[in-house]
Amino acid sequence: MNQKYPSVLLENAVNEFARLPGIGRKTALRLILHLLRQDDAMVDGFAQSLVALKHEVKYCKVCHNISDAEVCPICQDKSRDAATICVVENIKEVMAIENTMQFRGQYHVLGGIISPIDGIGPADLEIESLVKRVSQGNINEIILALSTTMEGDTTNFYIYKKLAPYNIKVSMIARGISIGDEIEYADEVTLGRSILNRTLFNESYRM
Repeated sequence: MNQKYPSVLLENAVNEFARLPGIGRKTALRLILHLLRQDDAMVDGFAQSLVALKHEVKYCKVCHNISDAEVCPICQDKSRDAATICVVENIKEVMAIENTMQFRGQYHVLGGIISPIDGIGPADLEIESLVKRVSQGNINEIILALSTTMEGDTTNFYIYKKLAPYNIKVSMIARGISIGDEIEYADEVTLGRSILNRTLFNESYRM
């Protein structure tokens, strides 16, 4: 049974909030009623931050991480090892690995993983830009840090084959991350050890 709202404005707001992942209509209503109880300055600041995020945020032209500038702080950091690139699915994995404080190289954000059932193929991801980075030289190792799912393994293998002509070290995180686990949900100790104890891809990969 559809819930009746005393205001069209309230109903419209609930509809918009309910579009967010993991937010049902009851949760959306609770959040909106909370915002209505706040002062105007707080709500205006909340709204303005979302608009600014959408219109002003950039994606690093080197690694595709979210950034306020054309090149993100990690890629600009001269103290990091630019010859070692950790390949991740999305920005959340960059944040998770950074929190371990165990990795001092750079990143490459694919923007997803190969998933035919979802209509996502290699051309939809930042794989060619990774190959281009490697082809320019000065890269010693690529670390594949994708989720240990069938889709993650498929993407790992595809990237491994694409990089085969360049004769560089391709490794993957140790299987301290359980099969089927998402990287972003791994605890920091396990994830950090998985980075440090990485193994060569061709020694560890099993189709």
